Amino acid sequence: MPDDPLIFVEVALVDGLSSSIRPLIDHKRPTIRTNKADTATFYSINNCQYGLRGISFGNFLIKQVVLELQREFPNLKTFATLSPIPLFRRWLSDLLAEPDSGLITNSERNLLEALDTPAWNYDESDLKPLLLRLAAFYLLEVKQGKFPHDPVARFHLRNGARLARINWKGDVSENGFAQSAGMLVNYIYDPRAIEKNHEDYVANRNVAVTPSVRRLARI
Repeated sequence: MPDDPLIFVEVALVDGLSSSIRPLIDHKRPTIRTNKADTATFYSINNCQYGLRGISFGNFLIKQVVLELQREFPNLKTFATLSPIPLFRRWLSDLLAEPDSGLITNSERNLLEALDTPAWNYDESDLKPLLLRLAAFYLLEVKQGKFPHDPVARFHLRNGARLARINWKGDVSENGFAQSAGMLVNYIYDPRAIEKNHEDYVANRNVAVTPSVRRLARI
């Protein structure tokens, strides 16, 4: 298949770290000149060939895209993703099924049960800090073997990214709520730290993470 693409990544050039998917995919969004953009946001990575499912080309692709973008747009300072937490809601359901879980109080359990009501996302005062805390705990502390349970986290962390920020209401679509409770994650690829982060993750199981996300995960 000499002329068939194997994988592609969608990139938005923006000013500042993106916290929501909607402005990136809205056809009516305002645009900026490329020389004014300081951040490249990777918001979709897809294999094109059905037979190649399960084979990851992402590591090679992301590093190549970062290098090419650096050469073409030297004003870019940050290379980041806007990523889902696809198994987070399933994990929350399992958490609610544990009557003696030490992660949540009875009042917090009642708040989480509101996730199944259509308007849950409009009452943010208590639910927002709770979900941000649980999302950070899930990404950092819940494991599949010795690595994070979340498949998107495993992909980016293995590739040398840093877990930088969790964004409340990053994806308010029906699918975004069903998978990730509406949240999206920024993983940052710092060209100076990619190899170090990758080696530390693979060899020592250490997750590169910002202090703000680490603080969120404290129980």
